[in-house]
Amino acid sequence: MAAVAGQEPRPETLGAILRREGGGAGLSRAFKPLAQSPLSCETSLRKLKLKGKSKGLKAMRAARTAPFHLDLWFYFTLQNWVLDFGRPIAMLDSPLEWFPLNKPSVGDYFHMAYNVITPFLLLKLIERSPRTLPRSVTYVSIIIFIMGASIHLVGDSVNHRLLFSGYQHHLSVRENPIIKNLKPETLIDSFELLYYYDEYLGHCMWYIPFFLILFTYFSGCFTASKAERWMPGPALLLVAPSGLYYWYLVTEGQIFILFIFTFFAMLALVLHQKRKRLFLDSNGLFLFSSFTLTLLLVALWVAWLWNDPVLRKKYPGVIYVPEPWAFYTLHVSSRH
Repeated sequence: MAAVAGQEPRPETLGAILRREGGGAGLSRAFKPLAQSPLSCETSLRKLKLKGKSKGLKAMRAARTAPFHLDLWFYFTLQNWVLDFGRPIAMLDSPLEWFPLNKPSVGDYFHMAYNVITPFLLLKLIERSPRTLPRSVTYVSIIIFIMGASIHLVGDSVNHRLLFSGYQHHLSVRENPIIKNLKPETLIDSFELLYYYDEYLGHCMWYIPFFLILFTYFSGCFTASKAERWMPGPALLLVAPSGLYYWYLVTEGQIFILFIFTFFAMLALVLHQKRKRLFLDSNGLFLFSSFTLTLLLVALWVAWLWNDPVLRKKYPGVIYVPEPWAFYTLHVSSRH
C-alpha cells in the first residue's frame, strides 16, 4: 500500500518481505512470532536476558548455604535432655506430698512443655530449610506429632506412676506381680491397651513425623562451596550430647527400625549428591554426625546386654534393643 501523505512510510515486517519475495511461506510461519512487529526481536531478547538472570539467581541461591543454626540446635538439645530425658527422673525425685499419685507429676508438666516447644522448634527448622515439604504435609505432620506425643503423655504418666506400686518395666504387662492377680481378668486387658497406646501407637504417631521433618531438612543441607564443608567449634561440642540423646530416644522409644531406615536414607542421599559434587554443609554434618554416633552407641548397648536372659525374654525376635528403663528396674532399682 502507498504511504499516506504527510506520514513516514511504515517499515515492512519480516513476514511481509518473505511473502512478497516468494518462497518464504514456510519461513514466514516459522518466524511468525518475530514478524508481528519490528520490536518483536528486541522483546524476545529481553525475555531471554530475564530468563538468564532468573537462572543465575537460582544458581546463586543454591550455592549460598545457611550458616550453622547454633540457636536452634542448642535449644533442641537442651529441651530434649531436660523435658524428655529428665521428666521420669524429675517424677521419681519429686515428693509425693506435692504431686500425689492421683494427680499429674512434675514429669507430666515437663511432657506438656515438650509437646508445645518441640513443634515450635520443628517449624522454625522448616522455615530455615532451603527444601521444605508442601505446606499441607507440614501441617498434617505437626498435628500428628502433637497427637502422638499427647497420647504418649497419658500412657507414660500412668506407667511411670505404677513404679511406686511395684511395677517392673523389665517384665511384660501380664507378668508383672501387681497386674497378673487383678480381678476380674479383663482389667489386665485394659492395662495392655494402655501399654499399646503408650509404647506403640503413641510412639509411631510421635516419631514418624519427627524423623520425616528432620530428613526433609537434611535433604536441603548440601553445598558446592568448600568453605561450608566443616562444622564450627560449637557444633562439635553439641554432637556428643545430641547423639547421646538420640541413643536414648531410639532405645527407650523402641524405634530402631525407623531410625536405621532414616539413617540409611540419609547415607544414600549423601552418596547420590556426592556424584553431583555437592557436599554436606555444617548443619547437615552436625545432624549426620549425631546420627552416626547414635548408631555406634546403640550397637555398644546391644552388645553389652546381648546375653541378658531376662531382657532377652521381654524383647524376643531378631531386633533386640532393650529399653534403658527396663535395665533400670532390673539391675538398679532392685538393689535398693
